[in-house]
Amino acid sequence: MTLFNGKYRIESTRMKYWNYNWAASYFVTICTHNRDHFFGEIKDHEMITNPIGDMVNIEWLKTLELRPDMNLMLGDYQVMPNHFHGIVVIDPNKYNSRKTGYDGYDDPNGNDGEHDDVGNCTERRDAMLRVSPSTPDNPNDKTIIIDNAENYNPSNKKTAQNQFGPQKKNLGSILRGFKSAVTGFAHTIDPSFKWQPKFHDHVIRDQGQYDGISYYIRNNPKNWKEDRFY
Repeated sequence: MTLFNGKYRIESTRMKYWNYNWAASYFVTICTHNRDHFFGEIKDHEMITNPIGDMVNIEWLKTLELRPDMNLMLGDYQVMPNHFHGIVVIDPNKYNSRKTGYDGYDDPNGNDGEHDDVGNCTERRDAMLRVSPSTPDNPNDKTIIIDNAENYNPSNKKTAQNQFGPQKKNLGSILRGFKSAVTGFAHTIDPSFKWQPKFHDHVIRDQGQYDGISYYIRNNPKNWKEDRFY
């Protein structure tokens, strides 16, 4: 995350050699189709969810219950009128061979994350527990801009499978299940409901990024008119 004109900017950094079942903290954003406002509205800087928006909350919180074998934790999250932000931590589990995906360096040869480093993942978990919705507002009142960092799993599915094996029990499978559950309910209310096919993702690399992203998520409703998804 870099600072530009007083704003934190998350670069478009979907890593070519990244396996999305590796243990790491992920910041995800999922938008509705055409960014239509299916989830509610912002009133007085607060998000007022409608029944579909309520279901987004419910299904996201069910993530841990539905996937106990993936050793997940959820960080801050926020339903917005036409999108959803959330932090999900994939800790070491039997599907990722206890490997953590990020050691602080990007290997140009594509070897980043090829190590068994439980300590780093434990530090990420501890860092997540230290960040809560009650954290005071950032006195510098900086915002985060999310650049176009979309996950192109649908178009790269064959390549991903060849390189890392079947694409299940990873970030993509978590979000596919979540989106499917919300869609099933939403269609009972509004048959026109659709998610955007892809999603935005960012691998959180350190405590500073985690704090900045958590701050951005918590303050998204009051900064709605400045949001790129508005």
